[in-house]
Amino acid sequence: MRNGIRMLAGAALVVTTLFVAVQLVPYGRAHTNPATRAEPTWDSTRTRQLAERACFDCHSNETEWPWYSHMAPVSWLVQYDVVEGRAALNFSEFDRPQEEAHEAAEEVEEGEMPMPIFLISHPDARLSEAEHAQLVQGLRATLEPYQVQRGD
Repeated sequence: MRNGIRMLAGAALVVTTLFVAVQLVPYGRAHTNPATRAEPTWDSTRTRQLAERACFDCHSNETEWPWYSHMAPVSWLVQYDVVEGRAALNFSEFDRPQEEAHEAAEEVEEGEMPMPIFLISHPDARLSEAEHAQLVQGLRATLEPYQVQRGD
């Protein structure tokens, strides 16, 4: 019995030490929100409101960084998702080409966005069926003028 307790205590010490050690890894702490440079010309305030709820944390410079985004290893995943999301489509930087804009409505319509793992910790981003349809229609109307001419 004593050996079992010692092993359990040793395992807890190892896990705690590893958790503390990964906090020293610098990646995942660059929580910046650069200034908004230019937004698209939204087709309606409703579309913007829905996009703000469901998309802005990863696809704008208005990310809200929750407490767990400061704790490794979760911080690594959050940072990666925000960096990748902003690179693909950034509603705060419509003064530069947004090459993925043509896919936004389709990805929302098909349920690929917002990502299911995001919805677990962001219940506000869950949209009703009516809101979902409004967002898809609004994104199509808003982003169509910004579609990059593609050769594919």
